[in-house]
Amino acid sequence: MSVQPRSARALAIVVACIVALAGGTVAAAAQSLGDVARKEEQRRKAVKSSGKVYTNRDLGPEGSRPAAPPPSPTAPGGPAADVATPPAAEPTPPAEDPEDPTKTEEYWRARLEAARADLQRQELFLEALQSRVNALSTDFVNRDDPAQRAVIAGDRQRALAEMERVKESIGKIRQQIADIEEEARQAGVPPGWVR
Repeated sequence: MSVQPRSARALAIVVACIVALAGGTVAAAAQSLGDVARKEEQRRKAVKSSGKVYTNRDLGPEGSRPAAPPPSPTAPGGPAADVATPPAAEPTPPAEDPEDPTKTEEYWRARLEAARADLQRQELFLEALQSRVNALSTDFVNRDDPAQRAVIAGDRQRALAEMERVKESIGKIRQQIADIEEEARQAGVPPGWVR
């Protein structure tokens, strides 16, 4: 599809007009924004601050916020009268205590490393028990004496029962690891801390 020279020129003129109008609008908005900023600065100088800084001691035992402070009075007809005052904002909650050990990378890494180390120990123990059961099964088949076979069968049953207990323990530890990872996700912990 080819564009005819006349329509291309008309298109260029329309685009130039749009750009010029947009630039003029931005300049006008910037001037009025500057005026608003100057008026706000004058209003802030005229108003004496009686704001209160809230700390953890100001919060109730449940961590609830106290009632919002009353709005600061301004003189009618003063410099603040021509600028609308924003509604009183709720005080921001105090910053979390940086000493809280549950908020550190070391805390989350230590929890996961302990659980993973326990999982690894249990898995190694399960492998050892499986080897023991295999050896006892082979020994049971190769024995002809019924008394020796009975002793081997009892040992094999105890090893199998222990294997079941260890398998349950491994399942619980895997669930514990998943729970720690989910707890960390809900607490907003960076993913790199729990890898």
